[in-house]
Amino acid sequence: MRLGISTPGREPDMSIKISEPAFNDMNDEQFKLWAALLAERTGMEMPVQRKSYLVTSLGLRMQEISCANYDDYFQVLNSGVAGEVEWKYLIDRLTVHETRFFRHPASLKLVDEFVKAKAVDPVTGSVTVHAWSAACSTGEEAYTLAITIDGALKTLKYNSYFGVMATDISLPSIKVGRKGVYSEWRLEKYVIPELLGKYFELKSSGQYQVKEALRRRVCFSPMNVLDLKPKAIGGMDIIVCQNLLIYFDREKRFEIINAMADMLNPGGLMILGSGEIVGWVRPDIKKVDYPDTLVYQRLQSTDKSRHKVKV
Repeated sequence: MRLGISTPGREPDMSIKISEPAFNDMNDEQFKLWAALLAERTGMEMPVQRKSYLVTSLGLRMQEISCANYDDYFQVLNSGVAGEVEWKYLIDRLTVHETRFFRHPASLKLVDEFVKAKAVDPVTGSVTVHAWSAACSTGEEAYTLAITIDGALKTLKYNSYFGVMATDISLPSIKVGRKGVYSEWRLEKYVIPELLGKYFELKSSGQYQVKEALRRRVCFSPMNVLDLKPKAIGGMDIIVCQNLLIYFDREKRFEIINAMADMLNPGGLMILGSGEIVGWVRPDIKKVDYPDTLVYQRLQSTDKSRHKVKV
């Protein structure tokens, strides 16, 4: 039997031969190999307690491409260009996409207060906000962040501009975010009517799409947080990274948030998921006491009190 991996715009790759044993349980050695592969390529930890989750996720994708053997599928993922293409599909299976609009009200309240208190640029005479939604999944968090920032800026008397960078390791999720189309129940359950009418339009299909004016403010891009290049990104006023660090060990967590902290402007905020990090300290970063929110702030180089969030 030969495996054909079919992807949009590509012919199936018929060069990889696959044997045909019955689909069976993953043994301990196979699990170790798969866990090591995930750690190497994504940094994600896969403890033995999550073996059933790994088996289920692999099984679903293997059935889609008619592959019944873990070892053969492992070979596919390590087979050059075809393997890289297949890897993107598997990552989408392994990534938890649980998300919704306005998921964490306390964090959004903090963002609203921070933006309203942001200093005017003395050169341009305007207020500019650059934000990043890390692990944005299918875009709900990124658009929520954009709506919150837009609403806060419109209360100010100054000219303003904002942009939101939205990244995720899952390419299919990024594609959903770029389109900005969501089912009726996902919107009407969590978005109040005033905002629904202001930022979304109802399509003939019965779904809602984020209006173009807001979509232009959000830039979606696939990214692995282990590949962060602070000097290439940087200049962030707000970074939201919630429900991501739980997938990594302590060392990787520190590595990730150190890289993110380097991207912050002086006075900028880094908002994390509650309980996701313990014992992390840096001389240029201050933990901010804010209700129901884990947030750190980069200190000003000259005036350490500027941009301090008021509680």
